[in-house]
Amino acid sequence: MAADALQDRSASGGPRIAFACGIWSDLTRCLKLSFREAVVGTYKAEASSVDFRGTPEAARSQINGWVAQVTRNLIDSVLPAGSISPATRVVLGNAMYFKGNWEDQPFDKRHTAHEPFYRLDRSQVDVPFMQSSDSQFVAVHDGFKVLMLQYKMAAPDYQEQATSNSDHSGHTQFSMCIFLPDAHDGLLGLLDTIASRPGFLQDHLPEVQITLSEFRVPKFKLSFHSSVVAVLKKLGLELPFCLEGDLADMVEDDGSGLPIVVEDVIHKAVVEVNEEGTEAAAVTMVISAPRCARRGRRPPPPQVNFIADHPFAYYIVEEATGAVVFAGHVVDPSKE
Repeated sequence: MAADALQDRSASGGPRIAFACGIWSDLTRCLKLSFREAVVGTYKAEASSVDFRGTPEAARSQINGWVAQVTRNLIDSVLPAGSISPATRVVLGNAMYFKGNWEDQPFDKRHTAHEPFYRLDRSQVDVPFMQSSDSQFVAVHDGFKVLMLQYKMAAPDYQEQATSNSDHSGHTQFSMCIFLPDAHDGLLGLLDTIASRPGFLQDHLPEVQITLSEFRVPKFKLSFHSSVVAVLKKLGLELPFCLEGDLADMVEDDGSGLPIVVEDVIHKAVVEVNEEGTEAAAVTMVISAPRCARRGRRPPPPQVNFIADHPFAYYIVEEATGAVVFAGHVVDPSKE
């Protein structure tokens, strides 16, 4: 099961993984007992009462402190000034942190060198590329290639114990998978292809290591921080943002009779990839307030290279379960 795979394994030499859920309600609208039991007992969320109405900035600071703690300060805050007001009644948060070192230390800093990266607008920028002459897990498909860089996992005896106590078969293994289109401007089409059916990503991961004629991957650190309400609405998610999507059953009645609807959804993510490995964190906050009315692949051809010098997609996945921990794309590794 994914819950077994996503356990923190840093104590035994594997990746450090942390994920948490939190819910904060105003002192005047405490969580209903049944809802509190569900989120705390079943989903292991942290539930707190804060004074949104009297001290909104103090409540915002408290929530941002929770974010910093869960993400090991990689994300020190997610709620900007003014995002919490005296009208706020409920905030729901989800945060995840991942830090893993590459297996077998495939990249030597002495070999990192600046090379051109070609952006979607056909301009180019020089960025540091990690290089290696070691064989790599690479699969060649029609129109794109896939690289799988595995993270160092727990010691073998710990892995055997974890496997015997879990429902999934095979050892837990986290990897960063880079989907590189053949065409320099092929990222958008490749993303559509990946999203075309469930299981596409897992079915196209490489199975064997091969020797590459050239192998270069850029270092990058990317961050995203924005409201995603417009994106969610464009995808068809309208109900939580309108009066029909009343969330008042989550909290005790304050006598106002006003429905509680989602006002904003704020997402922040940071991912850094370098010679040692990957550090990543992501946080999503939902702010509510009352409102008036894989397998059997053909062998790759000889003389395969993997040069990620143009926009590509990346996924941090747990191979045994197919769980995607982080996902994103790189269009300009020179910009954070």
